[in-house]
Order: sequence, then C-alpha cells, then structure tokens
Amino acid sequence: MAVTEPSKPCPSCGAPAPQVFYEAAGVPSSSTVLLDNAAEAAAFPRGDIRLAHCRSCGFIFNAAFDPRLTEYSARYEETQGFSPTFNRFQRELAERLIDRHGLAGKTIVEIGCGKGEFLALVSAMGGCHGVGFDPVFDPARVDPETAARVTFVQDLFGEGNAGPPADCLCCKMTLEHIPDVGDFLAMVGRTIGPGRRPLLFFQVPDATPILRHVEFWDVYYEHCSYFTPATLARLFARSGFDVLDVWTGYGGQYLMIEARPSAAPVPPPDPDAGLAALVAGFAAAAREAAAAWRRLFAGWSAAGERVVLWGSGSKAVSFLTTLGSAGAVEGVVDINPYRQGRYMPGIDRPILAPETLSALKPDRVVVMNPVYVEEITAQLRAMGLGPAVVAATAMPAAPQPQEATCAGHDR
Repeated sequence: MAVTEPSKPCPSCGAPAPQVFYEAAGVPSSSTVLLDNAAEAAAFPRGDIRLAHCRSCGFIFNAAFDPRLTEYSARYEETQGFSPTFNRFQRELAERLIDRHGLAGKTIVEIGCGKGEFLALVSAMGGCHGVGFDPVFDPARVDPETAARVTFVQDLFGEGNAGPPADCLCCKMTLEHIPDVGDFLAMVGRTIGPGRRPLLFFQVPDATPILRHVEFWDVYYEHCSYFTPATLARLFARSGFDVLDVWTGYGGQYLMIEARPSAAPVPPPDPDAGLAALVAGFAAAAREAAAAWRRLFAGWSAAGERVVLWGSGSKAVSFLTTLGSAGAVEGVVDINPYRQGRYMPGIDRPILAPETLSALKPDRVVVMNPVYVEEITAQLRAMGLGPAVVAATAMPAAPQPQEATCAGHDR
C-alpha cells in the first residue's frame, strides 16, 4: 500500500511532485448518499484514493480524485442535527462567533450550508440575516421562522453567485470536499472585493488524529483535501488572509480557523515538522489496524455474538468497505430518521432505527464516532439494553479498539 511515486502538483501551494503515501482502490465515490435497495448500493460508482503529501507546505490530497464521480443531490443526507451532543457543540460555536466578533444583527453568508441548521441557529441567536448556498439544501426541512430570516440558494457559491456583502463568510465541513483549495480561497477573496474585511470562519476535519491514531475509516472519497492546523493556516495566509485563530474541537476531530482579508502580503507559517513522520508510517499502521479489527470481528462471530454498528455515515461506509466485514455485523443503526430504511453505498443492508435493537438485543455496539459514546450508551440504557459499547479507535503502537460497557447492566 505504501508508495512513493510523485503525483500532480500540490493544489494548495503549487509545488511539484507531492509524494503518494496511501492507496485504497475501488471505494464508494459518495458515502452519504442514500439508496433505495441493496442492488443500487452494490452498483454505486467507485473511485480510487491515492493520498499525496506535499513536502513544501504539508498539504494532503487525493491525487486520484475525480469530481465527476461524486454526487451532491437530493439523495445526499449529511446532517448530524439529530444528536444532542452535536447540537450542544453547534450552539457553543455560534455563541463564540456572535460574541467574539460582534455579529449580532449582521449579515452571515454560509458556503456549503447543508440543510441550513447552523446558519439558522446563528441567525436566530444573533438576530442576523443569513444567506446559505448548497445544492443539497432541502426547502421542505426549513421551518417558517427560519425561512423569514434566512435565504437559501440551492446552488454552489461562486463569483457570479455570492449573495450580498457579508459581515461573516462561514464555511463548515465543505473545504475538504474541494480539490483545488488554492483556487477556491482565491475565488472567495475576489467575491469580497477591495477594502472590505469580513470575518471568515471555516471548519474542516483535522487530519492530525486521523494520521496519529490510524483512523483509516476517516479517509473516504468525498474528502479529497486534508488539513492540519499548520497546513490550513498556510493556505489562508498564502491566499491573502490574516489568520486570527486556529483551534480544534469536538473531541479533537474538527479544525476551525478565523481570518480576515489582509491589507498586505502575509508570510505563511512554517509547515508542521512532525507531519512527515505520521505520513510515512500511516500505510503500514493502517494495515495493522484493519487486521486487528478483522480479528475482532472474526472472534465475535466465532463466539456467536451479535454485533451492530452505530452511525451510518461516511465513517461506517469506509470502515466496512475497507474491512470487507459488512457480513460480520447484524446491521447499522442511525438516529437520523431520514436515513432509516435506506441503504449506504457499497453496503447490502438497510439502515436501522435504534428502536429495532430492543428485538435484536446486540451483544456489542461499535460506535463509529467516539464523541457519541456517552450519548449512545445512555440511549441503550434507556431501552433496557446493556451491550458492550466499542468505540472505533485504533492506536499506532497497539491498534486495539477500546471498550466500554453500559453501566448498570449485566453485559
């Protein structure tokens, strides 16, 4: 899996010949699209992943990415808004932006707003006027109060489609889906216009824990661009922005940046000195971690244990297709009612509602995102269930998943 041949130039800094360090062939090309049956899931388009690392700026990207293979349509279901844990994070983030940057009553434009939940929250909390852009936006899921305050555009943000002058340009969990990140940031800068200095707030997954903790299930096709704090700051500085703050949150999974257009060229910060070592060891460690998970599933199956996954998004699709272990689980559960009864790309079984577990009585529940372990454990307890709860984690030194049991139950 580990290879060193050069790839195309870096999409962040333009440096030649970044080195490919990790490959995965024939993965589903979209992992949050919902399908109607097992046949559609099996036939869903696939693409290749060839992660390349730019030694000049540190940026990581999929050198084999083909945007024609990804789908952003009405079948795309990405929201995490049915989780109380996630909603608390969203509210804290909205409070920070409004209070720290005086956004009350201002105009907020969101690039890639999804179903519009964060923009609606900021607009409600701050009395703001919001404009959101996203081709996967669903008008049927907007309440009348939000519709009176926020304008949604079911299209891509761009130079000819940028909305009103904004006091804050927000872009959450979208930049990682964009292959030409340097060109994209330059385009965003052109939409702002000369002399204006709105706040830019961007959020992306942090690649550091993915590499450090060998989270191979967090590498999937739609995410063609991967950032660390240093590489994200370098991209913004090189694109003509003053970086105000860079921080991580949500259990260290998310990386946030605040910036403003700069009046003068900004020297980019130095690359992350430790990133090269993480990159160099990732392919071998990922093989070891995947083998450890396969052994666990084989052991659970041999013992006659019923195992389910909780979380049917991109992590689950990547996890199961990498391991080839879809047959080793009884099902995949999700609290999002829009996902229940539908199929994930590459997975031949329907997504289950949590209530089905009362009859299924699983022995183990593998939680695809560890940040939800406490929330899910409480929900299982409320249903009178006590399976072992296994968080999807793997450490490079000893890639073994970590277990927790539902307290107050026999198992």
